[in-house]
Amino acid sequence: MLAWALSATVVGVDAREVRVEVFVSGGLPSFTVVGLPGAAVQESRERVRAALKHLGAAMPPSRITVNLAPADVRKEGPAFDLPIALALLAAERRLPALALQRLLSFGELALDGTLRPVRGAINIGLLAAERGHATVLCPPENAAEVAVVAGLQVLAPRSLAEAADHLRGRVTLARCAPGPPAPAPAGPDLADVRGQAGGRRALEIAAAGGHNLLLTGPPGAGKTMLARRLPGLLPPLPESHAIEVTRIHSSAGLLHGHGLLRHPPFRAPHHTSSQAGVVGGGSPPRPGEASLAHRGVLFLDELPEFGRRTLEALRQPLEDGRVTLSRVGGTVTFPARFLLVGARNPCPCGFDGDPAEPCSCTPGQRQRYRQRLSGPLLDRFDLRIRMPRLTAAEVLQRAPGEPTEAVAARVLAARGRMFERQGAANADLAGPALRAVTRLTPAAERLARELLEGMRLSGRGFERVLRVARTIADLTPGDHPRHLSDGALAEAAAYRRA
Repeated sequence: MLAWALSATVVGVDAREVRVEVFVSGGLPSFTVVGLPGAAVQESRERVRAALKHLGAAMPPSRITVNLAPADVRKEGPAFDLPIALALLAAERRLPALALQRLLSFGELALDGTLRPVRGAINIGLLAAERGHATVLCPPENAAEVAVVAGLQVLAPRSLAEAADHLRGRVTLARCAPGPPAPAPAGPDLADVRGQAGGRRALEIAAAGGHNLLLTGPPGAGKTMLARRLPGLLPPLPESHAIEVTRIHSSAGLLHGHGLLRHPPFRAPHHTSSQAGVVGGGSPPRPGEASLAHRGVLFLDELPEFGRRTLEALRQPLEDGRVTLSRVGGTVTFPARFLLVGARNPCPCGFDGDPAEPCSCTPGQRQRYRQRLSGPLLDRFDLRIRMPRLTAAEVLQRAPGEPTEAVAARVLAARGRMFERQGAANADLAGPALRAVTRLTPAAERLARELLEGMRLSGRGFERVLRVARTIADLTPGDHPRHLSDGALAEAAAYRRA
């Protein structure tokens, strides 16, 4: 007796369809799973066995073979528990086999038959819609994220018994509605920051154009305080970007029953994090902090304290917007287009160049500290700002600074100009697309020649100056939508020189 059901496995952030085939034959009793199953899939035999017995449909004393096709794709996780149990019931003629071929199912089974959530549910839902499967059977905790995929009928039985009764026609499961978007994180307000006009200006430019930002200053200058207020300045994610971000967080098991993630993520890993934890890796490969920050912010506090190999591994995703992990078993690609914010002290003691506190470091110590960040990595920071120690007047200042709400309104207006003009943020422009929106006035062209000769900028460095200048112009409503003034170019170059 042969029966099959449709399911899926998640590889990286992409779901792949899997056909779960069950064959029950005579012979010595056994239960074998083939088709490159991982450890969690192998253990499904005991969960399925207990769930069926709790249902009152104990497995027959027969030879049972479960094949997960295609056989050359590694299957991981407990998502195959439900389709294996349903296909086994269909092979025993306890379910109509035709009903299983009209839907895609996934979910982990508890020993009493209740369904538990799994990772990557929205990824599986997107695959079902792409393959034309109109119905998805999944655990209730995963229903909210799967239902955000347009055109799917999402059914969420609480147990194997409910799923079997629905397929037999004894009960009709209600169609699940999309879950509400994840709530916006309650971040700190920019009004709490005293002084640091230069840092606040650089933060606004970084938020508007999506430019990488490096903050350097003595301890207590407010670098971390300023960086943690950046997410409140970023506009909500459009639909396509929200789906991208939600897919990554779902595959990492971080959705917690919400629908789409509408707000840019903010990730701040500790400097002791491993390379795999920051960039991605493991077995099976999992998204790292760089991918979890996709379309959001990756904040690296105490930047020079991170491992050299970890920092160098970020160079490729900063340029390409993705992380590619090549292993013997295949290649996995994770999206990783993020805004990088770094904070560092000027030297090991933190007081180099501070007039109020003498530096206790030797020249060799300062040199070694600066060499922890390579030139190619520093070249990828569009904005570099030196934050001085606060003055006594600024520390005692009682009047609050400009609030996040006011700055976010300017950022949103600037982003609107960018997307209306070119359909992307300025940080994503390159080549002809960048040149088309950064035509220089005669005065700006003369200044550009002086900058290229005086600062010895590389081609990539000058492109980054142009992107920042374009963002500065977009933050100034009166500026020309395509031509750059010498004022915007000079301010962008000043951030690069710092």
